[in-house]
Amino acid sequence: MRAGLYFGSFNPIHHGHLIIANYILDHTDLDQVWFVISPQNPLKPSASLLNEYHRLFLVQLAIEGEKNLKASDIEFKLPKPSYTVDTLAYLREKYPGNEFAVIMGSDSLQNLPKWKNYQWLLRNYAIYVYLRPEHETIPVYPEAMSIQVVQAPLLPISSTTIRQHIREGKSIRYLVPDAVREEIEKSGYYLH
Repeated sequence: MRAGLYFGSFNPIHHGHLIIANYILDHTDLDQVWFVISPQNPLKPSASLLNEYHRLFLVQLAIEGEKNLKASDIEFKLPKPSYTVDTLAYLREKYPGNEFAVIMGSDSLQNLPKWKNYQWLLRNYAIYVYLRPEHETIPVYPEAMSIQVVQAPLLPISSTTIRQHIREGKSIRYLVPDAVREEIEKSGYYLH
């Protein structure tokens, strides 16, 4: 089975994330997309992060009933901060029958040289890249096994904007799945 690993904070997950994951499933040779919830991204501040188990639950709510989408807590069990290469090595050992690929935005691909052991990632894993505004240039990495650009539709919404809307008492309806919105409202997430 070929699984694409879509790493992120998903703080919270929104329709933009889901559209990208679904589009990649439909337009590549991947069998599944796994949302890998990062407890702590080494390149992002963690002060505004909702607890990882709450974010995992929101992802599970968002993809309920989707057999080819999976929420993964694999990085919760690994040392923090999470480094993609360490997660990939762990997954390769835990699921030897699976073939993994990495899904990322073009902004992340441009920042790849800042990642731990990024050359190893490039040499050993296929990468599926969706274009992000203002990051349309795809860098050339001669050592890359495979970099495939996917023209996924993008929504100009972000988790940051959603959190701001919540703090300001604005509606997040239509930005996130209804089940996610209901859980956020019920639990009082992102109010402060």
